[in-house]
Amino acid sequence: MTDSWEPEVPVREPRAQRRGFPVALTVVTAIALAVLVGLGAWQLQRLAWKRDLIARIERLQNMPPRPIGPALDALNEGGDVDFTRVTAVCPGLAAAPYVELYGLKDGKAGSRLISACRVDALRYKTVLVDRGFVADTISARPAVDPAQTAPVAVTGVLRAPEAATFVTPPNRPGRFFSRDVAAMAQALGAERPAPIFLMAETSTNPAWRALEPAPIPAAIPNRHLEYAGTWFGLAGALAGVYAAMLWRRRKA
Repeated sequence: MTDSWEPEVPVREPRAQRRGFPVALTVVTAIALAVLVGLGAWQLQRLAWKRDLIARIERLQNMPPRPIGPALDALNEGGDVDFTRVTAVCPGLAAAPYVELYGLKDGKAGSRLISACRVDALRYKTVLVDRGFVADTISARPAVDPAQTAPVAVTGVLRAPEAATFVTPPNRPGRFFSRDVAAMAQALGAERPAPIFLMAETSTNPAWRALEPAPIPAAIPNRHLEYAGTWFGLAGALAGVYAAMLWRRRKA
C-alpha cells in the first residue's frame, strides 16, 4: 500500500482571534477626546465672558465717573462695582508710601505702585490705588513723605483683584506678584481696606512722568472662538484617526 502525500493547508485563525479589540488604545483615545472637547467647551465659556467684559468696557468708556463713597457702599451691600468709573480725593497721594506689584505693559517688565487712599464710606476707611506703571529700566521712584497731605483728585476704575494661580511667585516684603489686598494694606498700614482696587486713569504724580497711569483699555483681544475651533478640530481629527485605525484592523 502506497502512502499518498498531500500538502498541508494552513489553518487560518478567525480575524477576531488574530487581532483583538484595542481596549487600551480605546481608553486612551476616549480620555484624549474628553480633554480636547472639554478645552473647547471651556473656550466657549471664556468667549461669553470676554464678550460681556468688552461690552462692559465699551459702556464704561462713555460713562461719567461717580463718587467712590457710594460705589463702595454698594459693594458693601453685595453690588457688582467691578469696572465702575469713580472719582476720589486722596490726601497726600503724590508722596504716599507704596508697595510694588510686578507688572507688564506693552511687553515691558516693571512695577505698579500701590498706595492707600482714605475714603468716605460706611464700612471701608481706605482703598488701594494702583497709581501706575514704572518700567524696570527706571530705577528712580517718587519721593515718599507721609507728612504731605496735599489732596490729589483721582479718576479711575474699580477692579476686583484676580486670584493668584499655581504659577504666581510668592509675595515678599515690598514686592508683590499678586493683588493681595489684606497683605498690601497691612504693609501700608491701611485701615479697613475695601476688597477692590482703584486703577488710576489720571496721574497721581504729574511732576514725575515716569509713572504711567493705567487707562481703560481701548481694545481687548477676543480669540476664544478661534481657540475653541482649534480644540474641537483636534478632537475631530483624533476621532477620524481612531475610526480609520479600526477600519484597517477590520479589513486586515
